[in-house]
Amino acid sequence: MKARLPQGMGGGSPQNMQNMLRQAQKMQENIEKKQSELAEREYVVSSGGGMVEVTVTGKHEVKAIGINPEVVDPEDVEMLEDMLVAALNEAMRKIDEESERELQAVTGGLNIPGF
Repeated sequence: MKARLPQGMGGGSPQNMQNMLRQAQKMQENIEKKQSELAEREYVVSSGGGMVEVTVTGKHEVKAIGINPEVVDPEDVEMLEDMLVAALNEAMRKIDEESERELQAVTGGLNIPGF
C-alpha cells in the first residue's frame, strides 16, 4: 500500500523542484547582499543630551567616540563612563533591531537558522 502525501507535499514535478531551488538560491543571494549592506552601514547615537556621541558599524565595531568638553569633569568620571556605556548599548540595540527588520523583509518572515 502506498502512502499518499497531501497536495504540494513532495512528489512534485522536476520543474517545480527546480523553481523552488531557484527561489531558494535567489533568497540566499538577497540575504547575503542585505547582510553586506548592513555590515557597511554606520550608526551614530548620542547620550547625555548629545554630550557623548558614538559611531558604530553594522559589524558592531566602534569607529568614533565624540565627547563634548563640557562633560569632562575630573571629579565625576563615572558620569562620562555611564554616558559612553549608554550610547554604545543603544547603538548595538539599534543595529540588531534594524538588521532583524530588514532581513525579515528579505526572507518574507521565514525563520532561517544562521541568518
